[in-house]
Amino acid sequence: MTAKNNLTTQGFNTSLFIKRVLIGTAIGLAVILFFVLRVSPDHPDWGQYWLIQPLLVTPLAGATAGMCNHLLDFLRIQGSTQKIIANILAVLIYIVGLWMGIVLGLHGTMWN
Repeated sequence: MTAKNNLTTQGFNTSLFIKRVLIGTAIGLAVILFFVLRVSPDHPDWGQYWLIQPLLVTPLAGATAGMCNHLLDFLRIQGSTQKIIANILAVLIYIVGLWMGIVLGLHGTMWN
């Protein structure tokens, strides 16, 4: 007699992963553009290419938070309470991650 394994495996949904990462990137880019485009670009202490750091770091932080959102799917499929916890965690992780990306991106320029 053989034991039957009742564990279900969830496949990795690549298109959903890419969608969430791109949404996180777009939100991060929109937020940092809101701050960066309101400043005079000829600040003497910041250098000529000061825009590169915030425009790379903050969207990357948003993409990482989008990846964490996708990785929380293992909680979402478990039920109602876990789904609520996963959604709250996803929002908190995204807010903290985006804030850290803004701080790291603007370090040495607008953050000082």
